[in-house]
Amino acid sequence: MKADNGYRHLIITWLGLACLLILSQAHADVPERIEWKKAPIRLTLRVGEEQRIEFPASVKVGVPATIQPLLRTQSVDGTVYLLAHAAFAANRLMVRELDSGRIYLFDVEATKAGGPVHPIQIHVTKPHATETTPVENQDAGRLDYVQLTRFAAQQLYAPSRLLKDRPGIVRIPVERDSVDLIHGGTIEARPLVAWRAGGLYVTAVKLTNRTDQAQTLDPRDLRGAWLTATFQHHRLLPRGDEADTTAVYLISARPFEASL
Repeated sequence: MKADNGYRHLIITWLGLACLLILSQAHADVPERIEWKKAPIRLTLRVGEEQRIEFPASVKVGVPATIQPLLRTQSVDGTVYLLAHAAFAANRLMVRELDSGRIYLFDVEATKAGGPVHPIQIHVTKPHATETTPVENQDAGRLDYVQLTRFAAQQLYAPSRLLKDRPGIVRIPVERDSVDLIHGGTIEARPLVAWRAGGLYVTAVKLTNRTDQAQTLDPRDLRGAWLTATFQHHRLLPRGDEADTTAVYLISARPFEASL
């Protein structure tokens, strides 16, 4: 009889432990909801463990060149997967929604101890029906520099199925031969595509490091008369590295060839 009671007690104990493990695992899979309020979100990764971040729409992740070898990033249908291969100090990641162009900022670091690895869900509070966004409030023919740059970046990097024409922006021809755009001769520049919007022109130019040394990009090194210059990345790794190439988006009052 005592043996039966002991056996029954053992079974109950094991069942209790199994339930605790199941509940613990279920709790770990419950996403932490974080509201995007335009302030960078701090995130500590645990080296060797994947972190999942869910966004309201499909996104593209911009990773600083300095940590690209240390951080694996994958973006699939609005979910981003981050995996740190080694520890690194805080760096800022820029995550852009492909459709709307909304930008999210993350200050990400990785340590061996790390933080919690439960999924994170980013949500955005929608404006009330009586509110309007700046884009909705603007005339389609009066696009600003930010909108033009964002449009050019989307056309260059977004999947073709997500590309949309925008009223007031017309693609125009541009010579794709290499040009002497950056002082010093260390960076090759090759125009890729250009558009006209009213009295403004925006040109996407491919930049490639010609040297065996990393190069930091500085708009002050650009030749030409540009209203704005925006680099996709501000640092190029040595020639032959997958991160030796980026793009710069140039806005000008005249066509590219006339502004250079």
